[in-house]
Amino acid sequence: MSDQECKDEYIRRIHNVQDYIEHHLGQSLSIEELSNAAGFSKYHFSRIFHSMLHEPLAHYVNRIRLERALFLLAHRTDKNMTDIAYKLGFTDSAVFSRAFKNYHGISPSEYRKEYSKNCKDSFLLSEYNRNTAKKGWVGNRFPVTGQITIVSLEEKQMAYVRHTGTYETLAKAYAGLIQMLFVHAKNQHLLIDRQNWILAIYHDNPEFGEESQFRTSLCLTVPEQIPIQEDGVLGKMKLEAGLYAVGHFQIQQEQYSNAWNYMYQEWLTCSGYVPRNSYPFEVYRNNPSVNENHTHEVDIYVPIEPILF
Repeated sequence: MSDQECKDEYIRRIHNVQDYIEHHLGQSLSIEELSNAAGFSKYHFSRIFHSMLHEPLAHYVNRIRLERALFLLAHRTDKNMTDIAYKLGFTDSAVFSRAFKNYHGISPSEYRKEYSKNCKDSFLLSEYNRNTAKKGWVGNRFPVTGQITIVSLEEKQMAYVRHTGTYETLAKAYAGLIQMLFVHAKNQHLLIDRQNWILAIYHDNPEFGEESQFRTSLCLTVPEQIPIQEDGVLGKMKLEAGLYAVGHFQIQQEQYSNAWNYMYQEWLTCSGYVPRNSYPFEVYRNNPSVNENHTHEVDIYVPIEPILF
C-alpha cells in the first residue's frame, strides 16, 4: 500500500466516525464505541483523531452537540430544555445548561429568547454566496420562489467524497471533487443510466457552525443491489428515510442562497411542519453548462415532521 493509499484509508475511517457521531448524538459516545466505529485501537484513537482533524475528540463531540443545540433552541420551540438535553446526550438539563453557557457565553433560555426576538430582522438563513444574497434582499424579500412538495423518501445508499472547510474553499474544490467522485464510481461500475442522483449534503448548519469546520459530502446514490467498495477515496453512507419538503427551483448560480431562504423563512414558517433532526441536501437535476442561460435545476430537500401542539 502506498503512502497516499495509507493516508486515504485514515481519512476514510475518520469520515466514518464523524458520520457515527452525527447519527448518535443522544448516546454516551464512549472512546470504545467511537474507536470501534473508526476501526482503530482505543489506546491510539484519540491521538489519531486529533492529528487528523487538529481538534481533540472530546472537544469535537462537545462542539457538534452544542452547535446542534443552537439549531434546536432556535427552530424547535416545541422542545423544552430537558427534551433538548436528552436528545443531545446530556444527563439532564442542568448539565446541558452549564455546558452551553461555558461554550457560547449565554444560557440556553437567554439564547432562545434573543433569537426569537432578533432573527427575522437580522438574519439570512443561508450564508452561501453571502455578499450577493444580502444585496439582493434589500429591495425584494423573496426574489426566488419555488414549487414545494412533500415526499416520503426511502433510505438510499450513497457513495461520497467529503470536503471540510468554508463554502468558498468548497467552490474552488468542487469540480475536482465531482470528477474524483465520478472516476471512482465508474471504476466500480456504480453509474447506472438515469438511476443515480447527484447531491450535496450539508452536515453543519451555516447559521450556527464554525465556518472553517463545515462538512459537505458530494454524493452519488447507488441502487441497493450494487455493492460500494470504500477505496480510500470513496466513502459510503445512507441517505436517511423520512418525510421531506422538496423545493423545486430553476435558478442561476448566485441564487442558491435565495432559494434556501425561501424554503426556511417563507414556506417552512407557515407550513405546519418543523425541521427534523437530520441534514438537508441539494439534488442536481441538470448540467447548467449545456443550456443557453446556464440555468440550474435543483431540488432542495429539508427533513421535516409535523408540529405537535
